[in-house]
Amino acid sequence: MKHLTVITDPVFIKAKEYSLYDRFFLKWIRDERDLPFIYLTLKISLTLIPLGIMLYMPFIQGWVWWVIAIAYAYLNNFMFKGPFGLMLHCTCHRAFFKKKYQFMNYYLPWVIAPFFGHSPETYFTHHIGMHHVENNLEGDESSTMPFQRDSFKDFAKYFGSFLFRGVYDLALYFFHKKRKRLMYRSVRGEALFILFSIALCFVSFKATLWVFIIPFFIYRLVAMMGNWAQHSFIDANEPGNEYKSSITCINTKYNLKCWNDGYHISHHEKQSMHWTEHPVYFKKTLNKYVANKAIVFDGIHFLHVFIWLMRKRYDLLAKNYVTLDDRYKTDAEIVTFLKSRTLKIAFQH
Repeated sequence: MKHLTVITDPVFIKAKEYSLYDRFFLKWIRDERDLPFIYLTLKISLTLIPLGIMLYMPFIQGWVWWVIAIAYAYLNNFMFKGPFGLMLHCTCHRAFFKKKYQFMNYYLPWVIAPFFGHSPETYFTHHIGMHHVENNLEGDESSTMPFQRDSFKDFAKYFGSFLFRGVYDLALYFFHKKRKRLMYRSVRGEALFILFSIALCFVSFKATLWVFIIPFFIYRLVAMMGNWAQHSFIDANEPGNEYKSSITCINTKYNLKCWNDGYHISHHEKQSMHWTEHPVYFKKTLNKYVANKAIVFDGIHFLHVFIWLMRKRYDLLAKNYVTLDDRYKTDAEIVTFLKSRTLKIAFQH
């Protein structure tokens, strides 16, 4: 186990002086704290997207094509996937551009997102319109509750259901809730992405496979791995309590790269909180974490949590568990506690 010391995750520090480029972009965006999003968007737009388009060019063949394809895959999966995905997450909760530049808010979900395997607007409708509303409870189509959350077999069922039925179940959810605009946006985004990919297959199947289809499957796998890890430890007596149904990961490079995504408890408590505020809020509300026996890990992120659960390496999870009081004296006690939180929780209906 670990004891809480300093928090190294990023917080906002106002620049003493903004550059000429900063001042230009600040006129467009709603919140100066989101300035890093501008530069990430530009990097993706000027590197990844041109490489993807080049793979469709008929005059690029042979080893040159494969060099570009490998560069595209590296940038997509190892450099930009996490930061982009969580930038999209943040801008779904808090609009990126000012109201007078509203049209620019379509650029991330409709232009860039498909290159990462996101069908347009399905992330927003699923995450904002359903997941946060239902809070991983029975109404949540991506709820982890009825699964044994340290079982690879159960995760395979969970992922398979999302992959093959995800948008259908989401549309059905919105239909029953009489939220037909969100249903329309979900179906439209998914259908257009599929039709667009099919059309591009007639231009170049190999390029479409590399640029859009493979990222589609990778994204959906990573998204479900993340949600599984974030909601693996649930108190069966209070599954709707954010402090007892989610986790927080602090002091990890992942938070530096992916906009403090590790603070999932406070994100569910205050979903519109700006990403730079979470470390400060965490320290201010430590009493809530203690009172609710909240699970906090130090130095690891959700991928560690997922892999160690699949391997049943509770010893490693306990080693990085943050003890916020004197409730547990040994790692063995922590292991027992963590195991109790991964058991299946049957739905009531």
